[in-house]
Amino acid sequence: MFTHSVFWPWFAGLVFLAGGLVAIKRKLITARGLGRWIALGPVFVAAPLAVFAAEHFMTGRAMEQMVPAWLPAHLFWVYFVGCAWIAGATSLVVMKFVRLSSTLLGVMFLLIVFTIHLPFAIKHPGDRLAWTFALRETAFAGGVWALAGSQSRNPQAGKRHRMVLFGRFSMAITVIYFGLEQVFHPEFAPGVPDVKLTPAWVPLHTLSGYPVGVLLVVAGAALLINKRPRIAAASIGILMTLLTALLYLPILALTRDPSQMTDAINFVADTLMFAGTALLLAEALQAAG
Repeated sequence: MFTHSVFWPWFAGLVFLAGGLVAIKRKLITARGLGRWIALGPVFVAAPLAVFAAEHFMTGRAMEQMVPAWLPAHLFWVYFVGCAWIAGATSLVVMKFVRLSSTLLGVMFLLIVFTIHLPFAIKHPGDRLAWTFALRETAFAGGVWALAGSQSRNPQAGKRHRMVLFGRFSMAITVIYFGLEQVFHPEFAPGVPDVKLTPAWVPLHTLSGYPVGVLLVVAGAALLINKRPRIAAASIGILMTLLTALLYLPILALTRDPSQMTDAINFVADTLMFAGTALLLAEALQAAG
């Protein structure tokens, strides 16, 4: 069951998760209330990035099919992005060069949006997952850019304000879309929209998407109109963290088919990554006052 393409992403994610938790141990002890959740943001971004990096290295030949046809040396770009993910994850765990690394991570996410996901979504406007991927990566970019903005040495800098503002709007629009998708399709596993049905062992599994969808729409609307945005962003992060722990980790643990293991790992990583970027935004909003 545990092939290289399954073992190394999972192992890399656990290593960075454990290392990140050790690095922020003191901050977790001294923080209070929402601050403890918000402190987890960098770790919850770093661990999935490590998972994605390992996938790039382990399954490069398969992933090179995703590289735009007009780019030369497809395999090079797969490995290059893998190196970028691992460098960004390392920076977030050790909290060094964070402003530079998070700025470049945001650029990388947006490049993926504009070269892969957005062209596909425009070509297939009726494909709801195409827009999900485009919005998800944009929200990832917004979260790390908000972190970069919060690291500015000049708290009055216009660039800082614009980066945090982009993070707030990108997260708001994305979670409103996710929430509406969940309300219209409550039978699918809640969180980041996909085509995976909620497992039958979840109580009221065909209806469980409704409360998640409503919470996401309300939190997204609060972000959009700037009404208690820090609480809204933190709430999104907490919700996605709980979904990771209570839904997607058990799905992974119960998966026995090796062909489905990679997908199960990606469900965990994607949902935790979304939690982390929402928490990064909450931290940036707190710093921005």
